Amino acid sequence: MALKCGIVGLPNVGKSTLFNALSSAKALAANYPFATKEPNVGIITVPDNRLTQLAEIINPQNVQPTTIEIVDIAGLIKGASKGEGLGNQFLANIREVNAIVHVVRCFENGDIIHVDGYVDPVRDKEIIDTELQLKDIETLEKRVAHWEKMTKGGNKAALANVDLMRRVLKFVEEGKSVRALLPQIDSEEELELIKECQLLTAKPIIYVCNVEETATLTGNEHTARFMEAVKDEEAEVLFVSAGIEADIAELETFEERQEFLTDLGLTEPGVNRVIHACYRLLDLVTYFTAGVKEVRAWTIKKGTKGPQAAAVIHSDFEKNFIRAKTVAFDDFIKFGGWKGAQEAGVMRQEGKEYIVQDGDLLEFLTSA
Repeated sequence: MALKCGIVGLPNVGKSTLFNALSSAKALAANYPFATKEPNVGIITVPDNRLTQLAEIINPQNVQPTTIEIVDIAGLIKGASKGEGLGNQFLANIREVNAIVHVVRCFENGDIIHVDGYVDPVRDKEIIDTELQLKDIETLEKRVAHWEKMTKGGNKAALANVDLMRRVLKFVEEGKSVRALLPQIDSEEELELIKECQLLTAKPIIYVCNVEETATLTGNEHTARFMEAVKDEEAEVLFVSAGIEADIAELETFEERQEFLTDLGLTEPGVNRVIHACYRLLDLVTYFTAGVKEVRAWTIKKGTKGPQAAAVIHSDFEKNFIRAKTVAFDDFIKFGGWKGAQEAGVMRQEGKEYIVQDGDLLEFLTSA
């Protein structure tokens, strides 16, 4: 399934450096605002050690991880909602992503210019929040006007829609983001109506605090203030040094990268944590197909049933789905593959109502 995350933030907070480390695409990372004028797009593989374990058992001709599309979006400034800087372009690009990775600068460095003169991650976040909220207010006002026109003649559905749009508008006018309102909406119809508005502040979000090398594990004074400011959002906050990630990306071998990480007291690159956080944010899980030709990872939404999981491979698989031969990942590894799992009695035949679990090994049986 197509998954697109947008990296956003003020100019010069480390967005492009992080993007480069994620994708190995050499986006321009220069010391002045708007170095990235066009959104750079990278297709990145999702790190998953389970693929390595499966490959050791099956010895396939090919191993294919799943991917995420990462978009490095031009830096936003105050006034973007009115078209300042590259505001209109920024807002158009962010509308197209599934989730937001908001990078805030939490390090001091006199050689790297801050667009507002000094480092303050809380202020920086509030600037972007405000610009996105102002754009959403503009969108919602238009939606209210649209539905008000439809209420002529006492159209009850239109009246209900006006009430909903006004409720959402009032929420945003109070300086809140729509993602905080969505859990309070019980009606699927109302959620769909809000979704149709393509509101920017409805996008799920994670925060990446770009810190100096010594703060990757414990943070610093800037991250402490930032964590306090976002504590009510229930959003995940990661500490990452974009500079370290850039250095790791330059190393040639896995062994060199692991040695570098060990010297820093880290167990994995920060970019891995960012990717996995995007997965959690979007409620995604992975299932595997495994044969001698290929071991492959597939991404689905949590709660997906067998036929819809099969459709990720090919749309005809859903239409012609009969059942799925299924083994849990731990059992597949424990018993050494399909044959061992079958002999141990842990291989199952699952039908159309089966909800695919993270790590399932699946082999689909179809009627065509």
